[in-house]
Amino acid sequence: MHNMKKVLVLLTLIATCMTACNSRQQKNTNMEKSNETQVLLETTLGNITVKLYNETPKHRDNFIKLAKEGVYDSTLFHRVIKNFMIQAGDPESKHASDTAMLGNGDVGYTIPAEFNTKFFHKKGVLAAARTGDEVNPERASSGCQFYIVTGRKFSEAQMINMENQMNEARLENVFNILARQHMKEIYKMRKAGDNEGLLELQDSLEAQAREIVSKEPALKFTPEQIKAYTTVGGAPHLDGAYTIFGEVTDGMDVVEKIEGAKTNRADRPVTDIRILKATVLEN
Repeated sequence: MHNMKKVLVLLTLIATCMTACNSRQQKNTNMEKSNETQVLLETTLGNITVKLYNETPKHRDNFIKLAKEGVYDSTLFHRVIKNFMIQAGDPESKHASDTAMLGNGDVGYTIPAEFNTKFFHKKGVLAAARTGDEVNPERASSGCQFYIVTGRKFSEAQMINMENQMNEARLENVFNILARQHMKEIYKMRKAGDNEGLLELQDSLEAQAREIVSKEPALKFTPEQIKAYTTVGGAPHLDGAYTIFGEVTDGMDVVEKIEGAKTNRADRPVTDIRILKATVLEN
């Protein structure tokens, strides 16, 4: 009986400790969430507030830095595509003429990608724009340009089909990267009319591409992603290719107003929509 009492006391102490530990962990998680920095974007169509994820510190710190330095003040939403996204942050847009082609402006540096599987392109997320894979295989982010996803809703059947297409596209992308590394060789073969050599090289590169892709798990949407994309909506085809570093916490109606703006052939709003001021909100 004495030993039984000892066991009961020990179990009680363990349970108390576990409860306290869980409470501390929950408290720490809540504190981390409450410590997420928010930035207010005052635009000509209303205010948008975004929170920045602590899990993407390089992008978070850079966005805070640029906002405090006034880099975003007076910039335009220069690329707006309905059922997809709104893009801003090009410094060259501050004083751009009505006919200027925008989207190539930068701040002289890029940010290393910070991919996190817990974040995906559901409606309302904030993500970094970047140049294409052909010139940017590391998928580094623009130092300043960003977009907010509006997207659209998908059916489960569409999600499965997109999953297959994305895996095929990944294989094709790896093949194209390998092919570019052999461009001189390909050019010589074409010039010499060596079709047999070209086919052999193609088969070799395709085999290499399949081997590289096979080392990584196939892209597959999680139940959480499928639920979000079939109810809230978003842009699932961008998942895993662009760094998501925040989300809209207030002003999604303003985002939708911007999304609905009339645009020209370059997807630039016909009437300028400007970020008047970006302000970091202190916790």
